[in-house]
Amino acid sequence: MAEAKSRKALVMTLGLLGAIPVASGLSGIFGGPERAPGGGRTTPSVDSEYRFVNTFWTAAGLVLWWSIQRPEKRAAATRTVLGTAAVGGLPRLLSARRAGAPHPVFRAATVLELLVVPVVLVWHTIVMRAGTQRSKKPRT
Repeated sequence: MAEAKSRKALVMTLGLLGAIPVASGLSGIFGGPERAPGGGRTTPSVDSEYRFVNTFWTAAGLVLWWSIQRPEKRAAATRTVLGTAAVGGLPRLLSARRAGAPHPVFRAATVLELLVVPVVLVWHTIVMRAGTQRSKKPRT
């Protein structure tokens, strides 16, 4: 029973986490850097790159949503998205060191990526491992 509750809570958490890149990615694609928190006008090259990168960010959220439809079978996709998001916090630290502190929204994103996402990744691994072990046990 506890496993089922943990699995359901995990899937709901992943669904909510998936909403972040979908919403912010689409905003980045259609709004450009000017609509980013603390954003403004920039060069055409930076605008182009920003919109391009947000396509991948949006896709990450969509893949996360896709993966939770069959969590055990698509666990590798979930781990890849979560792992990539966690590693993505490191370039944010590099940027903060070189360019200065970003808007508070992006500081919060850094905390989410470097602290929360790794915890969710571990939680996912534990829940999926428990589900796999349960399905491998012979029925009596």
